[in-house]
Amino acid sequence: MAVVQCVPNFSEGRDLDKIEKIVEPLRKKEGVKLLNYEADKNYNRLVVTVIGEPQQVKKAVFESIEVAKNIIDMNNHKGQHSRFGATDVCPFIPIKDMTMEDAVNLAKELGREVSDKLSIPVFLYEDAATKPDRQNLANVRKGEFEGLDEKLKDSNWIPDFGEAKKHESAGAIAIGARRPLIAYNINLDTDNIEIANKIAKTIRHSSGGYRYIKAGPVEIPERKITQVTMNLTDYTKTSMYRAFEAVKMEARRFGVNVTGSEVVGLCPMEALIDVASYYLGLENFDLEKVLETSLME
Repeated sequence: MAVVQCVPNFSEGRDLDKIEKIVEPLRKKEGVKLLNYEADKNYNRLVVTVIGEPQQVKKAVFESIEVAKNIIDMNNHKGQHSRFGATDVCPFIPIKDMTMEDAVNLAKELGREVSDKLSIPVFLYEDAATKPDRQNLANVRKGEFEGLDEKLKDSNWIPDFGEAKKHESAGAIAIGARRPLIAYNINLDTDNIEIANKIAKTIRHSSGGYRYIKAGPVEIPERKITQVTMNLTDYTKTSMYRAFEAVKMEARRFGVNVTGSEVVGLCPMEALIDVASYYLGLENFDLEKVLETSLME
């Protein structure tokens, strides 16, 4: 049986009642398993991870997108994470007996349904992108909700599905297909957001840093700290430990310490074993053999 993972991100991380309403369509559905959901008050964002039979996952996720459209008003939304829609982004990740092309087709099916039934403009991104400049989510979301009206006037940014007009309260949505990524944040013992910004700029690919790191700065006011927030888009080529050590090294330039880190959502076991192997200095360590053994148990 084919298995797909989907990680929709919703623009609500503070109202617990709304969060539960968004997640409810993903619970106890045949062919769908809700693996995880995490809300962040500072980001004002909800990250959900579901897995299952492709068509069943698509159907359940559509229901959650519809709920979000009905209860989230982006005109009143404030948060530290970039966003342009009530359901901001919705990627499909092929897991078993699926090709990337299958995931792309699933993204297109959902995109067409969202635009037709919910009147929300849809942009396809990453492997589902119809233009090179739409592969990078940051380009698609640039200008955020507040800049959507102006952006949609540009002929280069006609939505892949739906009219070139934002939904009054739900904005727009990016739907795509991609490989697994790791959402990874590193804490700094400073409340100076400019320091976090300089570190993020140094390590991210778009500014000349590591090829598979996307990064930016975030404030955590109640803890009086900042974060370098990252997406590791290919952990097999830019590992978690390399990102951690790079941030730690850059932080020293500003007299700042790394105090911890966090993973948002799920993390492949392979990535964590890789980190353990590095820091423990394991000799003659065979990662593939370990993974094969764990899958047999």
